[in-house]
Amino acid sequence: MAEKLKVTLVKSPIGAVPKNKATVEALGLRKLHKTVELPDNAAVRGMIAKVRHLVEVEEV
Repeated sequence: MAEKLKVTLVKSPIGAVPKNKATVEALGLRKLHKTVELPDNAAVRGMIAKVRHLVEVEEV
């Protein structure tokens, strides 16, 4: 298992369910094509799973 994950917002959450919008915001993603590095743990993996259609994930 990787220590960090690079998460990139690749699709706009504008038309998404409000809960998904909040999850994207909580991941630290505010603009399209921006990338954040997050720790690889169960909480972050769960958040990514909920918005997997909006983000792209790469293990670092």
